[in-house]
Amino acid sequence: MPDISKRGQNIPASPIRKLVPFARAARDRGTKIYLLNIGQPDIKTPENAIEAIKQKDIKVLGYSHSAGNETYRRKLVNYYKTFGVTLDYTDIIVTTGASEALAFTLMACLDEGDELIVPEPFYANYNSFSLSGGINIRPITAKIEDDFALPPIAEFEKLITANTKGILICNPSNPTGYLYSKEELIALKKIAKKHDLFLFVDEVYREFCYGDKKFHSVLTLSGVEQNVIVFDSISKRYSACGARIGMVVSRNKVVMDAVMRFAQARLSPPTLAQIVAEATLDTDPSYLKEVIKEYDNRRKTLIKRLQAMDDVICPNTGGAFYVFAQLPIDDSETFCRWLLEAFEYKGATVMMAPGSGFYATKGLGKQEVRIAYVLKEDDLHKAMDCLEAALNVYPGRLKKEDQGMEVLV
Repeated sequence: MPDISKRGQNIPASPIRKLVPFARAARDRGTKIYLLNIGQPDIKTPENAIEAIKQKDIKVLGYSHSAGNETYRRKLVNYYKTFGVTLDYTDIIVTTGASEALAFTLMACLDEGDELIVPEPFYANYNSFSLSGGINIRPITAKIEDDFALPPIAEFEKLITANTKGILICNPSNPTGYLYSKEELIALKKIAKKHDLFLFVDEVYREFCYGDKKFHSVLTLSGVEQNVIVFDSISKRYSACGARIGMVVSRNKVVMDAVMRFAQARLSPPTLAQIVAEATLDTDPSYLKEVIKEYDNRRKTLIKRLQAMDDVICPNTGGAFYVFAQLPIDDSETFCRWLLEAFEYKGATVMMAPGSGFYATKGLGKQEVRIAYVLKEDDLHKAMDCLEAALNVYPGRLKKEDQGMEVLV
């Protein structure tokens, strides 16, 4: 049998989905599983978006423009205005999810061997798409004791080489829930301008901000219009993950021309899903208000429960719908698998994403997990009951003095 490519051999399995076979086996045994491993909202998709497809009299389901329907892109211009961002519709290319937006942009902007600085922990697919393009991620570690805030700019400066082409962040952050301040974005702007770097920002969770925290789009920063490229998606905002509609947003015409050539090569984003996406922009504002209120209540519930557990560290989060918690365990991969294979509490167990899959630095994240609060509060309480009971009997539970030790290999 022929060998597969080195690229195929080196691409990492998703830390979010790799435990699915063990979850399936547990479910087949009759165990109820509280799914906190994946950012799949349980919120209903806006009815007007679903109804938009039913109202279309489609005789031929054809291709759209490679950049996406012009009517949709023009309506997106008005959407971004509500965040103080002025764009032309040609500054937007619609993609098959934010994942394709990321892949196209990295291929358009970085060559094999180029370097990308990314604060870790980061969304695991940043690593996958970088590896598939031969791009080297240079991680800079954000620490749980700092609530995963942006590391000092001096640390970024230390990593910049002749091969550095850009900095990539997620704001608000998947997986940590951290919301970057305007001051932090300005600091990144200055370093991007000083070293002529791309500043890539994943803004998929921009609506999900809590308390007195405010979201600031990198697209509002002046002086770096040619450096800034934003990834976006309707998946989480309107609970439409299956639509697979994302977008690349940038005023850099050279970059957008290159991205467009990749978009033409894949022909077009999905036509039916664009009908859904365009209709979401007509959704009554009360929809998102209620969704954000619901997530905020879940956030408070989850953090309160985690912070009440012995030897568990969980920062307060400002955005998205994740927490990244440190548990008194020897290895998060082993623990998350053990939960599915060998543990249940009142006929149930919990599924989480092991923290190590969100780091590029070997050995980090071994005591951390990402938890998505995508279940109703009652189910979150039951899931936390399971987790607390599991920690009390887990064979690899650490003593307090051993917790938080880095295991670098």
